[in-house]
Amino acid sequence: MSKSMILKRGIPAAAALAMALAFSAAVPSAQSPAIAQSFAAPSWFAPSSSNAAQKLVALLATAEADGLNPRRYDAKRLSRLVGAASAGDPVARRQAEQALNAALVAFVRDQKHDPNVGIIYVDRELRPAAPAPATILAEAARAPNLADYVEKMGWMNPIYAQLRQAIASRLYRNNAERRLLEINRERARALPGGTGRYAIVNAPAARLYMYENGQVVDSMRVVAGKTDPASQTPMMNAYIRFLTLNPYWNSPPDVTSHTLAPKVLKEGRAYLNRQGYQLMSDWSERARVLDPMSVDWRAVAAGQVQVRLRQKPGPANSMGKMKFMFPNNNGIWLHDTPVRERIEDAARLASAGCVRLEDASRFARWLFGRPVAAQGAKPEQKVPLPRPVPLYITYLTAVPSGTSIVYFDDFYGKDRQQQGRRRA
Repeated sequence: MSKSMILKRGIPAAAALAMALAFSAAVPSAQSPAIAQSFAAPSWFAPSSSNAAQKLVALLATAEADGLNPRRYDAKRLSRLVGAASAGDPVARRQAEQALNAALVAFVRDQKHDPNVGIIYVDRELRPAAPAPATILAEAARAPNLADYVEKMGWMNPIYAQLRQAIASRLYRNNAERRLLEINRERARALPGGTGRYAIVNAPAARLYMYENGQVVDSMRVVAGKTDPASQTPMMNAYIRFLTLNPYWNSPPDVTSHTLAPKVLKEGRAYLNRQGYQLMSDWSERARVLDPMSVDWRAVAAGQVQVRLRQKPGPANSMGKMKFMFPNNNGIWLHDTPVRERIEDAARLASAGCVRLEDASRFARWLFGRPVAAQGAKPEQKVPLPRPVPLYITYLTAVPSGTSIVYFDDFYGKDRQQQGRRRA
């Protein structure tokens, strides 16, 4: 991204900093007793804050690693103010605290935006947006260790912070690798910061991660969508709202045409009975079960006729014992699977777009905080989550691992597409 493009994002730099400074000036000094009564703001020069102020200055000086212009934050002036405040002058300290608060507000608000990389926001609350200045300062004030919070950019997702650090530290071998880090940094911009509870599915890694308090507490293998455009698992932010036990599986029309219809032509009704398929009259909730032999299966196989095949719960059901629902128009969900051998594959890109889980019962136990099992054989047993849990299905081909970066193949070609848009 060019510097001219950076300057055009959002409101003008001067106006943004003026707004932040005006807001910060209205906030009492963090040393003032009034702060506890009227407003929460970080205490930059308290003994417990260590070198938090210097760490923020260092971040602002390398803001280009965020795709931002460092001149926007005037890190040199801020460094001088911090130096004067460190000498113990109360007036200089108040000035430095106001300037640090203003810089933090401007920096965080600039980072928190929709990266515009093709993510489907099923729930609009999960679209990244600039927080209110009061929220930014209050969260920093609540941090157990302000220096650690600033250094790790606790307001952003850890993956974003580490990719950003890799760019700032030049942990890349060439410009192509740097561009790849920047592309993945932008995707990670849409992931959550803070200390919430959420799950991330990374399709290139074919893995699901469970997060609590900014840390991975568990992970498992998954099977994601195939590489053909119609089957790719999309990037999506949504709330998991309920679990369905003993689910039906509705075969997508292309799967019915290309895979199932030829088997019906070969084996007839016996195949449908053995696999537990029912022919339904339509796609509505009131659909009726029809005689499967009333259909011209040659026309179905040729793509000339579309039908709805529903698979009943049971050992052969493609959803397994449960599916995790975040209702969306793309028909994507997470689910159990009876096809265990796919979980053992290295690439694990074999689904029609949904995400198959290595251990669905374990994931359900994490979501609900208790074991979850069906009550009898009744189909479609719905179990609402007491509180919806955010799910982020992303596409990261560069992932931090300790002090290094692990790279994955660009199976869906999204890196190539995004690089083409950047060049354009």
